Amino acid sequence: QVQLVESGGGLVQPGGSLRLFCVASETIFSRSAMAWYRQAPGKEREFVAGIQWGGTTSYADSVKGRFTISRDNAKNTMYLQMNSLEPEDTAVYYCNRHPGWGVVSWGQGTQITVSS
Repeated sequence: QVQLVESGGGLVQPGGSLRLFCVASETIFSRSAMAWYRQAPGKEREFVAGIQWGGTTSYADSVKGRFTISRDNAKNTMYLQMNSLEPEDTAVYYCNRHPGWGVVSWGQGTQITVSS
């Protein structure tokens, strides 16, 4: 079954940290480059960070130096460590394959709200 499940979201104050989790079915995850995306209210979904099967990473300029993407290939799990969060990071966060690999059906996502 093709499946993506995101978790770890919540309400956090500016400057705070959160760690997101993505558990994917092996069909999606195995040997694939994966990525985190986000969609803020009234905006298009955008790429946040990507990671190759071997661990090479890439980031959107807006999160570079603050977010860290990682993966555990044995567990079909991907992570996003988010530090120094800003109100502009408020969005629903999704995981999926990297754009170059062709996205599959989206999961429910996990809401991040950065507010004091």
